[in-house]
Amino acid sequence: MIWIIKFYEFLILLKFIYRMKKDIEIKEIPFEEAEYSVFDFETTGTSAKFENVIQIGIVKIKNKKIVDTFSSYINPGKPIPYFITTLTGITNSDVENAPFFDEVYPKIKEFVADSILVAHNLSFDYSFLKYECARNELSLLENYAICTLKLARKIFPDLTSKSLGSLVKYLKVKHRNVHTGLGDATATAKVFLRMFEPLKTNFDVYTIDDLIKVQSLPKSVNSYRIIKKKLVNDLSRLPNSPGVYLFKDSKEKVIYVGKAKSLRERVKNYFSSTAIRKAKKIVQQASKIDFIVTYSELSALIAETELIKMHNPRFNTLLKKFPNNYFIRIKKNDFAKIESAAKFDFDGNDYFGPYPNRFIVSKLKDIIDKTFQLRECTDKELLKKRKCYLHDIERCLAPCIYNEKKIYDEELIKVYDFLIGNNQSAINRLLAKMKSLSEQKKYEKAAEIRDLVQNILNQIHKTSILSEPLNKAKVLIEINSFPKNEYVLLIEGKVLIKDFFLDDRNDFENAIDDFFDGTILVTNKLSETNLERLKISLSWLVKNKSKIKIHYLNNYISKEELATNLQFRI
Repeated sequence: MIWIIKFYEFLILLKFIYRMKKDIEIKEIPFEEAEYSVFDFETTGTSAKFENVIQIGIVKIKNKKIVDTFSSYINPGKPIPYFITTLTGITNSDVENAPFFDEVYPKIKEFVADSILVAHNLSFDYSFLKYECARNELSLLENYAICTLKLARKIFPDLTSKSLGSLVKYLKVKHRNVHTGLGDATATAKVFLRMFEPLKTNFDVYTIDDLIKVQSLPKSVNSYRIIKKKLVNDLSRLPNSPGVYLFKDSKEKVIYVGKAKSLRERVKNYFSSTAIRKAKKIVQQASKIDFIVTYSELSALIAETELIKMHNPRFNTLLKKFPNNYFIRIKKNDFAKIESAAKFDFDGNDYFGPYPNRFIVSKLKDIIDKTFQLRECTDKELLKKRKCYLHDIERCLAPCIYNEKKIYDEELIKVYDFLIGNNQSAINRLLAKMKSLSEQKKYEKAAEIRDLVQNILNQIHKTSILSEPLNKAKVLIEINSFPKNEYVLLIEGKVLIKDFFLDDRNDFENAIDDFFDGTILVTNKLSETNLERLKISLSWLVKNKSKIKIHYLNNYISKEELATNLQFRI
C-alpha cells in the first residue's frame, strides 16, 4: 500500500516538473510568434455569480495573423432578459436548442489548447468562465492570460476611454456585429494585433514573459518624470521625426542605440515612472542623448542595426528578429523547377517576391503547377528517366524522357511572364481546360480549374513587392514620408539610400550613373552588411506596401528622365 502512495506522489511530482518546464518554454516564446485565443462572452447579466453565459466567440491568432475562429450559442438554463436581447440581438429562441455550457466546454478547451488567452477586460470574462466551470464541476483553464484593457492603459495613456469601442475608433478597426461573441472577439483580436508594434518599440517586449510583465506595470498618476537634470535639454531637442537615438555615458561611450517613428515620443517613454527596468538602468547610466533624423522608418531600422554593430553598446543585448519572407524560387538547371522558399540568396537561381505569407506562396505555386507544364519532381527523380502520371494528365512536359529543352524553355518563359504580372495567357489556358473537363462531365475537376482562375483574377500573383526577379532587380523605391520622400535603390542585391549618413554620399548617384552607362557590376555574392540591409528592407516593404512606389530603371532611357519623374536632382 505504501509503495502505491509513493508512486502516486511521484506521478504528481513528475506532473509538476512537466508543468514548470512547459511554463518556462511558453514564457520564452517570441510574443509575435505565439498562439493566442482571443475570447468574448455574451451573458444574461453582469454578475458572474448569479448570471450565465449565452454565447462565446473565440479568434485564434498565430504569427500575427488571424488563423481560425470558433463560436457557439450556449443555453443558460433560464430566460434571457429583455434588455440583454435589445443589446445583443440574442433571443430565447436562439439558445433554446443550443448546448449547455458543460456540453460546449470540451470544444472550447480543444480549440484553445495551450494558447495564450486574451480578452478585453479579462477579469469580467474570466469570472464567468470560473463560475461556469465551478457550477458544472469542470476543470478551469490554466492558460496564461492577457488583458487588452490593461495593455491599453500602458500603451495609450492619453486616450480618455480605454473601452473596446473607443480603441476600435481610435485605431480605425472595423467592428462588425457589435455585442456578439465573435464580433467583439474579432475586434479585440485586431486591436491586440495593433498593439504589437508599440509593445515592441516602446516597452521592449520580445517574449511572452515580457508581455505578461508589461500588463502588470503599476499605473501612475504622474506619467512622466525627468530623473536626471543633465538630460532635460537633450530631451527637449528631440524632434517628432523618425530616426535613431543614442544614449551615451559620461565618457561619450554609446551605451544604447534605438530607432523610432517619432524620436520625441519614443525617448520620452524612458523617463516614465512606469518604464521597464532596463529603460531605467539606461537612463541612470546616461549623461547625454544624441539623435540622427532619417526620412523614413526603414532607414532608421537600417541605421539602428549598423550603429549597434559599430558601437556594440552594453544595453543592446537582444538581437532584433525580422519575420520570414516568402519567395517563389526558379531553380535554374537544364530543366528549371518552381519551388517555394523562405530564404533568399545569390545562388544562381531566380527569386520572385517577397510575398506577405506562406499561404500566398503556396497558392501561387499551386496555380503555376496546375496551369503550366514544368516538372514538379526532385532532381533525383528526374535522373531516373521514368515518366510519371503528371504527363498523362498534361501537367508536365516530361523532360525525364523527352529531352526537348527548347519546348521546355518556352513554357518556362510563360511562367516568368505570369510572375511579372501578365495573366491573360494563363487564364486563356485554364478556361480551355475547364471547358474540356466540362465537356467530359468531369465537373469536380472543372470546378478546381474555376477556383484557380478566380485566384488569378483576385490578383494573387501581384502581391509581390517586385515584378522582376529580386536577384536581378534594378529598381528605385520611393517612400512616401514627411518632410520629404525617401529614395532607396535596390540594384544587383545592394541597398543604397539617398543621402544616408552611414554611406558615402556619392554611392547612390554613382550606382545610377553606372546603370545608365551600362557599367554596373553583376553581383555574385553580397557582403554581410548588404545582406542584412536587404533582409531589413524586404521585411519593412512587405508591411508597408501602401507607402511605396516602385520605379523600374529599365523603364527609363536616362537618369535625366528618371530625375524628372521623381522631381529630385541626381
